[in-house]
Amino acid sequence: MTKGDSILNQALSEIGGKGLFTKELDIALLENEVDICVHSMKDVPTWIVEGTVLPCNLPREETNDVFISRKYKSIEELPDGALIGSASLRRQAQLMAINPTLKVVNFRGNVQTRLKKIENGDVEATLLALAGLKRLGMADEISGSEVLSWSRMLPAVAQGAIGIQCRSDDSAALRYISQLNHIPTKAKQLS
Repeated sequence: MTKGDSILNQALSEIGGKGLFTKELDIALLENEVDICVHSMKDVPTWIVEGTVLPCNLPREETNDVFISRKYKSIEELPDGALIGSASLRRQAQLMAINPTLKVVNFRGNVQTRLKKIENGDVEATLLALAGLKRLGMADEISGSEVLSWSRMLPAVAQGAIGIQCRSDDSAALRYISQLNHIPTKAKQLS
């Protein structure tokens, strides 16, 4: 578990930003504690640590966000002042553009933890990546929720893509990992 996974009571921007999830993994990779790292590409900084490469992207999943609430079917149905959970500055800004009266609170943790907070009434709603829900086998959470089109909520850069990182001098890992590469997804990540 990385620092980014364990410190849940502070916004990512306050404790190291996007690279917080990958920094400790980079060190473990370079110190030969692990052979590969599997990343959600939306969490990977635009540069990678010297001595490592990202030779592989798996097929990209859908990139949309999903509005999830037990009481409301859409963002527009939320009452003024409703409490929404999201740690994403991107999502916060777009929510405030839709309804500036919404109260957006820092909301971190795994998907199950976030959904439990909705069930417990801690917040009225949250936004999650459709790709993550599908990969976790939680597509049933989409039922009764609103999958947001790009015109309503722009996704994070590289959302829905998975990348595999290894040491640049590890010829065995490079050989195996490169066989998994999905060329169309890789091309989009490079553009």
